[in-house]
Amino acid sequence: MKAITVKDRDAGVGGFTVTDLPYPHAAENDVVVRVHAAGFTPGELTWPASWTDRAGRDRTPSVPGHELSGVVAELGYGTTGLTVGQRVFGLADWTRNGSLAEYTAVEARNLAPLAADIDHTVAAALPISGLTAWQGLFDHAGLTTGQTVLVHGAAGGVGSIAVQLARAAGARVIGTGRAGDRDLVLGLGAHAFQAPDADPGEQADVVFDVIGGDILAKSAELVRPGGTLVTIAEPPTVRPKDARAVFFVVEPDRARLADLAQRVRDGRLKPLVGEVRPLEEAADAFAGRRRVPGKTIIRVAD
Repeated sequence: MKAITVKDRDAGVGGFTVTDLPYPHAAENDVVVRVHAAGFTPGELTWPASWTDRAGRDRTPSVPGHELSGVVAELGYGTTGLTVGQRVFGLADWTRNGSLAEYTAVEARNLAPLAADIDHTVAAALPISGLTAWQGLFDHAGLTTGQTVLVHGAAGGVGSIAVQLARAAGARVIGTGRAGDRDLVLGLGAHAFQAPDADPGEQADVVFDVIGGDILAKSAELVRPGGTLVTIAEPPTVRPKDARAVFFVVEPDRARLADLAQRVRDGRLKPLVGEVRPLEEAADAFAGRRRVPGKTIIRVAD
């Protein structure tokens, strides 16, 4: 099968290679998925799990990408709940070969059924962004109706879904981003828009950060007492006064994936797909030379 592989950590995206790999083995409770569309996280080449297995052993050449949508091609021993030929979407395992390949083996519990009326490119934009937005807002910050949430990077993959979910929950939403993203973010449901380093003039119950650095440090001042600063960028070094600060890594959740997919079907949630690129252009997509709002998706198969 054809796949994108990396084997030199220092080479970064320059080390991307289109490679012929053996068809993957389906271990116990696995499924092999024929990948139609895949998503990735630009910083994943810095993650130790991109280069080693669960025991810390080198596993290069490895296949990047951790979001996928496709069709079940094979069931491993003991796998239940899914069938061969079924459309699915979800998360590839962190310490195994990922989704930038024609086939990949995934733990069945990381996948959810996908309805026929959701395009694979849309579904591939949901797993990490959707689960991260949900877990950050509700599982970690406990956002409730009537509260105020400030979402940094509101035009990005995670931020755009966070804006929509927070608005649907009855929260007041302030989105931040570049000036050119203003109309897009307001169109997603934000009540107000501003630059990331601007003073919103009020403190928020929840500040959701996807940027890190100075923006994360300054965000500590924007959380009102009893509120929560949530970040996926890096562990915070500055803590808000009389409030919590949480850094987390997204976790698989089949039931929540199914809920997010239903919201897409109902028109209550619109994943923001920025670009759709072929597998051969994965390196350029990773490098992010062309900035577009939303999430870039790699089309692996028609």
